[in-house]
Amino acid sequence: GATIYEFTPSGTRSTFASGLQNCQGLAFYSAGNLFAADTGIALIYKYTPGGTRTTFSNYFPSRPFGLAVDSAGNLFDTDFFNYTINKFTPGGTRTTFASGLSVPEGLAFDSAGNLFEADAGSGNIYEFTPSGTRSTFASGLANPVGLAFDQTGNLFEADYGSGNIYKFTPGGTRTTFAAGLSGPWGLALDSGGGVFVADSLCGTVFKFTPDGTRSTF
Repeated sequence: GATIYEFTPSGTRSTFASGLQNCQGLAFYSAGNLFAADTGIALIYKYTPGGTRTTFSNYFPSRPFGLAVDSAGNLFDTDFFNYTINKFTPGGTRTTFASGLSVPEGLAFDSAGNLFEADAGSGNIYEFTPSGTRSTFASGLANPVGLAFDQTGNLFEADYGSGNIYKFTPGGTRTTFAAGLSGPWGLALDSGGGVFVADSLCGTVFKFTPDGTRSTF
């Protein structure tokens, strides 16, 4: 089964949750509570900071993958079985936020409440306004998967197909932040601008300083 690990800032690992089937997306919401998407059995779980688990959604047929929470506490998930983005109220009521996507994977909100989606099948990153209007933020990518924003509004993208991490300015200008990874997938940034990436094909979490220096976390 799949496991969620917790790491201290210095890298000490402990098991936070186990017994999952194929855990993909994670997203924190109020007071340190955690959402987890178990793609293998189409469930979204909620965990308290102490690790107590409840089922938040069991929508079938679906394959929840990427997760993100907006400022009002609504949960968004990419459903790559139905090529949609779903929106859940804090109480669990589900609506379809966007449809017609092509293998939707990672999600991230910017500071203005716009939702960005890594559309792996099309090689695009789409931007959605809070009302759901879609535009193309970036294109020509090779299986974009993970997304994360820094505190100044730059978007980082884990590009699985190329083995790169790309950095986009708020205006969409792209630079290569890191290269030579074997299978970059999940992304997260810390408060100091450090970039963490789960390299899925080598089983390693790497940490990059803001200037791109890499170490094994």
